[in-house]
Amino acid sequence: MSEQQSLYQRLGGYDAIAAVANNLLPRLMSDSQLGRFWQNRGADGIDREKQLLIDFLCASAGGPVLYIGRDNRTAHRGMGISDSDWSRLVDHLGDTLDHFQVPTQERSDVLNFINSTKADIVEVKAG
Repeated sequence: MSEQQSLYQRLGGYDAIAAVANNLLPRLMSDSQLGRFWQNRGADGIDREKQLLIDFLCASAGGPVLYIGRDNRTAHRGMGISDSDWSRLVDHLGDTLDHFQVPTQERSDVLNFINSTKADIVEVKAG
């Protein structure tokens, strides 16, 4: 009997998760509602943020990657992220998963995981 693969393995490992982050982040940054979170940020800061996102996603999906960033609640505190902002993120993530033709089960697992982080990220209840 074979051991079930981790989500990290089922998604294709580090390179596949990095490709998703590299596709998703520009979508978020160019969004008319979400772009405010990256205004006045230098390229090096954005690159660092992207690497932390990749590491977080890889580690959370069961990969052999060490995430050294802050917890979500601390990292997003004071940003004023609303339910409406969250919905936009999830929409863009769905578009990215469609772009890479992520299979139904893995897509569901990714979205379930992302939604499990919402309480630590969304602060503002109104859109």
